[in-house]
Amino acid sequence: MSAPGPAPAPGQTPAAAPAPPRGFREALARLASAQKTAKGAPAYSRFVNRKLGRLLAAVSYVAGLTPNLVTAISAAFTFTGIALIALVDPAPWLGAAVCLALVVGYAFDAADGQLARLRGGGSKSGEYLDHMVDSAKISALHLAVLISWYRFGGLEDRAAYLLVPVGFTVVAAVMFFGMILKDLLARAHRAATGAPAPPAAAPSTVRSLLVIPTDYGLLCVAFLLLGFPEVFRPLYALIFLGNLLFLMAASVKWFREVGALDAAPAGSRAASGRSPVLR
Repeated sequence: MSAPGPAPAPGQTPAAAPAPPRGFREALARLASAQKTAKGAPAYSRFVNRKLGRLLAAVSYVAGLTPNLVTAISAAFTFTGIALIALVDPAPWLGAAVCLALVVGYAFDAADGQLARLRGGGSKSGEYLDHMVDSAKISALHLAVLISWYRFGGLEDRAAYLLVPVGFTVVAAVMFFGMILKDLLARAHRAATGAPAPPAAAPSTVRSLLVIPTDYGLLCVAFLLLGFPEVFRPLYALIFLGNLLFLMAASVKWFREVGALDAAPAGSRAASGRSPVLR
């Protein structure tokens, strides 16, 4: 979900709101020109999921759905897939069903924010709901894999495999929290000091491909192989390793970026007071 747009400066006349789009085609065209930056987005999320989300956002707009309802639809698909992983013995049909549920859920997750922008801006409560659903699903997904492997995996002589979804749960939760907190601290710093937001950098296709192991969309597609455990387990472990290595490198980079905020002029910080999110 998107946060509400900035308010006009004192004495400034608010810009007239554009007329709401009429029909699916106009909504889709409006969305194409109102996409958020693709900087840092991995390949599936950038080239596939956002386009699927754009289509679903246009359909949702025509159907009169609210962004929060789209978030709820996303959660319904996603947690159905997660429940199937934990409760059903893996089989080829199950992998297809889980993959479909997760892919559709992820597409609706991309649609809620786009729908909010199409309707004139999101809300704080919508952004909160979206992040809460995301934080629940990224941990529940890997815990479901752990349950599945424990119940159906036949790993009595290879119990170390069970540590992989445990580790993935930790890595996914820490990575999500780290990204959210870094952005929150940067926004709080700009609010406290009046510093402008950095200009959006041009997205890099090479980087999108390099960080594809961290792509939630890739993970969704990987569950297509859930019914073939001897293939799925090594693939899942490799994706976990990619996420772990990325988190180790990104944590250092994020720490330096947050540390750079401390180098802001002392007068600016003192004049505005401390942010409530800072120690």
